[in-house]
Amino acid sequence: MKSIKNELQDIILGDEPPGGTDQLKKAQSFLRTNAQASLGTQKRKPFKSEEAAALLAFAEKEGDIYSPPILKSDFISEGAEQKVYRLDDTHVIKTNAGIFYENWLDYFNSLLIHNYFFPATAYSLLGFKILNDELNAIVKQEYIIRTEPTDLSLVKAFLVYNNFQNNRNNDYINSEFGLIFEDLHDENVLSSNSVLFFIDTIFYLTADFYKK
Repeated sequence: MKSIKNELQDIILGDEPPGGTDQLKKAQSFLRTNAQASLGTQKRKPFKSEEAAALLAFAEKEGDIYSPPILKSDFISEGAEQKVYRLDDTHVIKTNAGIFYENWLDYFNSLLIHNYFFPATAYSLLGFKILNDELNAIVKQEYIIRTEPTDLSLVKAFLVYNNFQNNRNNDYINSEFGLIFEDLHDENVLSSNSVLFFIDTIFYLTADFYKK
C-alpha cells in the first residue's frame, strides 16, 4: 500500500489520475514540462511572466479561455489573493492571479494537494481569463454556508492530529510530507453545522517533498 506521501508525489510528479483529462492536472503537467525544459536549457526556473505567456498560449490552443462574463452583481467577497463570485445555488467561481506563489506551477501544485486532502471543497479549473491586464485562473468550488464562527483551536487540533505542526500564527508544516500549509484563519476555514470546511488553502512543497 502506498503511503500518503507517495500518493501525493504521484499526483504532483506523475501524469496519471487525477489524470490527463482533468483540467487542473492538464495545466499542471504542461507547466511542469515547461519548467523542466527551461531548467534543461537555461539552468533556471522560468520567470512568472514567461510562465503566464506560455500558459495563455496553452489555454488558447486547448480551448481553455473562460468566455462567460463575470458579473459584478455576482460578487461575494475578495481577499488578498482572489475574488469570489456566485456561479449558481451550489457553487462559486474564484478568479486568482496566483500572487501568493513564486510561479504558476506552485499555484497548481497547491490546488492538487488541496483536492487530495479536502475533496468536499475540491477545485475544478474552468479556464483562464485576462482580468485587469493579468492572467487569472478561473476555478469552481462548492459554496459553503457558514453556520457558526470557526473555532481556530479546533482547526489547530485537527491539523496537529494529522501531523501538521503549528510553526507560527495560522501557519503549519508537515515535515513527513514535506508540506507547508499557510494562512488558516477563520475566513479560509469555515464551520458549517459543526463541520470544518477548508475552502482557501495555500500549500508549498519543500525539498523534503521530493525525497523518497
